[in-house]
Amino acid sequence: MDTYTVHLAMAALVGASLVAVSAYYMHRKTLNQLLEFAKTVEREDISEGESPLPSKKRRAHHSRRKGSGYYRRSSSSLPDVWMMYGGIDGEEKRNGTIHVDGIPPGLPRLHMLPEGKSGGHATPTKKSGSVMRPTSPKSPVASASAFESMEGSEDEDNMTDNSKIDLTYLHTNGNAGPNLPDHINANGEAIQIAASSMIRSHSVSGDLHGVPPDPIAADILRKEPEHETFARLNISPTEVPSPDEVDVYVVLQECLEMRKRYVFKEAVAPWEKEVISDPSTPKPNPAPFFYAPEGKSDHYFEMQDGVIHVYANKDSKEELFPVADATTFFTDLHHILRVIAAGNIRTLCHHRLNLLEQKFNLHLMLNSDREFLAQKSAPHRDFYNVRKVDTHVHHSACMNQKHLLRFIKSKLRKEPDEVVIFRDGTYLTLKEVFESLDLTGYDLNVDLLDVHADKSTFHRFDKFNLKYNPCGQSRLREIFLKQDNLIQGRFLGELTKQVFSDLAASKYQMAEYRISIYGRKQSEWDQLASWIVNNELYSENVVWLIQIPRLYNVYKEMGIVTSFQNILDNIFIPLFEVTVDPDSHPQLHVFLKQVVGLDLVDDESKPERRPTKHMPRPDEWTNVFNPAFSYYAYYCYANLYTLNKVCII
Repeated sequence: MDTYTVHLAMAALVGASLVAVSAYYMHRKTLNQLLEFAKTVEREDISEGESPLPSKKRRAHHSRRKGSGYYRRSSSSLPDVWMMYGGIDGEEKRNGTIHVDGIPPGLPRLHMLPEGKSGGHATPTKKSGSVMRPTSPKSPVASASAFESMEGSEDEDNMTDNSKIDLTYLHTNGNAGPNLPDHINANGEAIQIAASSMIRSHSVSGDLHGVPPDPIAADILRKEPEHETFARLNISPTEVPSPDEVDVYVVLQECLEMRKRYVFKEAVAPWEKEVISDPSTPKPNPAPFFYAPEGKSDHYFEMQDGVIHVYANKDSKEELFPVADATTFFTDLHHILRVIAAGNIRTLCHHRLNLLEQKFNLHLMLNSDREFLAQKSAPHRDFYNVRKVDTHVHHSACMNQKHLLRFIKSKLRKEPDEVVIFRDGTYLTLKEVFESLDLTGYDLNVDLLDVHADKSTFHRFDKFNLKYNPCGQSRLREIFLKQDNLIQGRFLGELTKQVFSDLAASKYQMAEYRISIYGRKQSEWDQLASWIVNNELYSENVVWLIQIPRLYNVYKEMGIVTSFQNILDNIFIPLFEVTVDPDSHPQLHVFLKQVVGLDLVDDESKPERRPTKHMPRPDEWTNVFNPAFSYYAYYCYANLYTLNKVCII
C-alpha cells in the first residue's frame, strides 16, 4: 500500500512538471507574437513618414498616439505591451455624431492612466527603489514630491509627458461646430497645445517647486465665470393669450401691487451700507456685553387699538409711521383668499408651475455636470468646511440627548446638595429631587431620559411638548431647561456654554436658537436679557430668534390676562421703551443686538375660524377662545413694522 502511494505521488509530480513547462513555452510564444505586432506597428509609423525616435522617447510618443486610443501596461518582469481598445482607433462615427472612446458628446475626454493610477485613488507604483505618486484630479499642480529618485530609475521609460496631453472637446450636440476651441480643427481632430495655456488665470498657475501643473486638474478647477458656460434655455409662448388668461394676469398683477403696500423696505439696502470683503466669516465682537450710555430720543409712542403709534414728540399730533389698519388688512386678506380659490387662476398657476419644473429638470440634464465642476472649483470648500446654519432649533433642545445626560450626571455627582427647586412648600436639593423620583445617577440612560423626538411625535404636538421633560418629569425640565427658576437658570446657562464651545470647535457650524417670550408680564424681556448677560452667553456662531407661543386661551383661563390687549402690551411696550430710551433697559439693549427675528408658534393643525373683515379690537377680545393665526399675525406685523421704522431713524 505504501509503495502504491509513492508511485502515485511521483506520477503526479511528473505530470505537474510537464504542464508547467508547456505553459511556460506557450506563454513565451504569445509574448513573442505580441512583440512582433508592436514592432510591425512601429515600422508602419516610420514608413508613413514619422521620424525615428530613441527607444525611450518613442515609447513615450506612442503613449500619446491618437489621444487615449492605446492602453499601456508596464511591468517589471514583462516587456512593454501595447493593446488597442474602444474599436478602430478608439473612435467611431455614428449618424454623423462623433463618439470618442464611448464618451458621450459634449463632455471632456478622460485620459487612461498608467497601471498604479485610478480616477479617484492613487496607488503608488514602486520600481527600483523609486515611488511615483500621481497627482490628484483635485490639485491644480503636482506636489514637490510627486516624483522622487528620478535619476537612474527605470520609471523614466514609463513616464508620460503631461504637458503634451490634449483634451478633446466636442460640440454640445455632438458635431464639430464653427465655434470650436483653439485646439480643435474643423474635422474634430485634436491639436497639441501647451498645458500651461489650459490653466485659468485665477487658478494656481506656473511651476510650483519646478513641477509642471496637471492639465486635467487645471481643467476641473475652473474659476473664471466667463469660462463657465452653461446651456441657457429661452422658452416663451408665442401664441396670443386667451381672454381668460388676460383676466388672470390682471388679477395677479393687482395682488403683486397689493403686496408692495405691506413689504417693509429700507431706504438703503443693508448690503449696500457697507462693503463686506469676506461675507463667509462672521465679524468678531471683542466686547459683546459692553454698554455705553445713550441719550433718550424725543419720540413719543402710545398703544392704540393694539398697534403702537409713534410721534415726533409728545405734543405732535401727526403719526410718523402709519401702517394699514386691521380692517384694511383683513379686507385684503379676504381678497387674496378669493383669488386663490378661483378655478381659472388655479389652472393657470398649476400650468405655470409645471412649466417651471420641467425647465429646471431640463437645465439639470444640460448643466448638472458643469455646475458640479464649478462647485468643485471653489478653493478650500467642501461639505466639511462650508458654513452650515441650523435654523428652527429650540434653545431648550439645542443639545443632543447624550450631552444632556452627561450634564445631569455631572451635576448630580458634583453638586448634589444644591437647592434647586421649591415644591409643595419645601425647598429640595438636587439629590432629594432624584430621591423623590426614585432615581439615581446609575439608573439614568438615554432611553430613560426620553428627550428624542422620534416617529411618535409626527403630527402629535402634545407628545412633542412632552419630549422637553427629561424622564417625563416637569421638575427636571424646570431645573435643567428653564432660565426663570430658583437657581436663575444657572444650569441651563452652563449647558448652553458647552454647546457654544462645540460650535466654536466645529468652526463652520452656525445656529439660530429660538427662545420664548410668552407675554404674561412685561418683565419677561428684562429677565431674559439679564440671564443672557449674567451668564455671558455669546457666540459668533449663534444668533437668537424670539418665538411667541399663541397661548392666550390658556392664560385667560388661568386668570393671568383679561384681554388680548394685555399680551400685546407685555410683548411690544418694552421693545419701544428700550428703542426710544436705551438707558431704561440697558441689558435688554445689549441682548437685542443678537436678536434677528420674531415668530409665532403653536399647533398649526388646529382648525380655526376665518377672521371677518370687522374683527373686535384686542381690548374687546375678552372671551376664552384663542384668536386665529391671522389675528396674531396682523398685530405682530403692524407693531414690528413701526418698531423697525423707529430703529432706522
